[in-house]
Amino acid sequence: MDRKYLYIQTFGCQMNVNDSEKIVALLAQDGYEATDDAGRADLIVVNTCSIREKAAQKAYSQLGRFRLLKERNPDLILAMGGCLAQERGKTAMGRIPFLDIVFGTHQIHRLPGLIRQVAASHAPMVETGFESPVKSLEIAAAPPNGSVSAYVTVMQGCNNYCSYCVVPLLRGPEVSRAMSAITAEVERLAGSGIREVTLLGQNVNSYGLSGSGGAQFPHLLRTIGRIRGIERIRFTTSHPKDLSDDLIRCFADVEALCEHIHLPVQSGSNDILKWMNRGYSREHYLERVERLRTVCPEISVTSDVIVGFPGESDRDFEATLDLMRKVRFDNLFSFKYSEREGTAAVALDRRIPERVKQERLQCLQKLQEQHTLERNSAFEGRTEAVLVEGVSRNSERDMSGRTRSNRIVNFRGGDDLVGKTIPVRIMKAYLHSLRGDVQKERNRCSSK
Repeated sequence: MDRKYLYIQTFGCQMNVNDSEKIVALLAQDGYEATDDAGRADLIVVNTCSIREKAAQKAYSQLGRFRLLKERNPDLILAMGGCLAQERGKTAMGRIPFLDIVFGTHQIHRLPGLIRQVAASHAPMVETGFESPVKSLEIAAAPPNGSVSAYVTVMQGCNNYCSYCVVPLLRGPEVSRAMSAITAEVERLAGSGIREVTLLGQNVNSYGLSGSGGAQFPHLLRTIGRIRGIERIRFTTSHPKDLSDDLIRCFADVEALCEHIHLPVQSGSNDILKWMNRGYSREHYLERVERLRTVCPEISVTSDVIVGFPGESDRDFEATLDLMRKVRFDNLFSFKYSEREGTAAVALDRRIPERVKQERLQCLQKLQEQHTLERNSAFEGRTEAVLVEGVSRNSERDMSGRTRSNRIVNFRGGDDLVGKTIPVRIMKAYLHSLRGDVQKERNRCSSK
């Protein structure tokens, strides 16, 4: 089989990263080897995101940069996948006329065949239909060589229809994988040296409502927690309205489950939450956080917030800041509202001026920086169990890993530590990471 080269660029969430890993594994069977050099590629895949307009524009800009490569090599195949491809379909060909393939979120498994058809006919192909079952869910991903952690998709799609969100339109309705397929994948990953898995879904809390064979998410966590070789389990994303007491108890019962939850709140105002169709109140959210911290006092809570949603008053925004002060999130992903075609929020009146959105975003981010540094500083002087992932992004002389609470720790050490869980004493806290010293004692880690 002739060796061909694949260059893939990924935008968006962890599920897109996992989808890209599936694409790499799938195309390896057709003789494609992944490369970091786009100029060397026979096939370029851009895996896109459409959650906000900025993400869509980034993807289009990147696709435009590949025009010169297509002009130099007419046999180069350029493919666009992911949520933006699902949303735009054939219209993407009009915007990027040198595109060869547009494939949607349910069509990853068709990519090898589409590539062969384009190579033979030189005619562009578009496949964006939804399928049931979603065959692409069962493609075995290939984490990068040397990885100690991996993503595992447990469900796809969403039935919530939040008024600002395009995910149900682009990923389809909720569908859960069979628990036996998930555990088999985790066992395979453990056998290949993976020590940490992150379970993925648009709303993992609703895993099991469709297609799992009856098992629900807490049972899945407890089952994976018994798989030999898996030291750590994480999951994302959780919907607050579906965060059950049984799932919360898993943070006490499942030893491998890390003390971290990403629980998007989006707003601290009940009026805005209602207009967003989120299905819970600020009081319910605060009660769930209190319950989490009662069951697992060491838990790290991170979240998402949207500012400038239509109709958001100064009072509504202050309610969000007030909720932040009450919760004191460990970290926060914050965004200005971005109108997305096809969502219910498009019909809402009282648009917020861009200037006001930006002012609110800056105010919110400044407050969160205070809370993040405060939460990180509490780790100074503690010895944490750190799973070593590789060389630090900050310095080639340093290694880097994560605590169970999902904090990045940089420290001096050798690459022989990769894949090991070691005790590191935290010496200094920063906004985005911790600095530590490796300890010889193996019994002083703060962990379950």
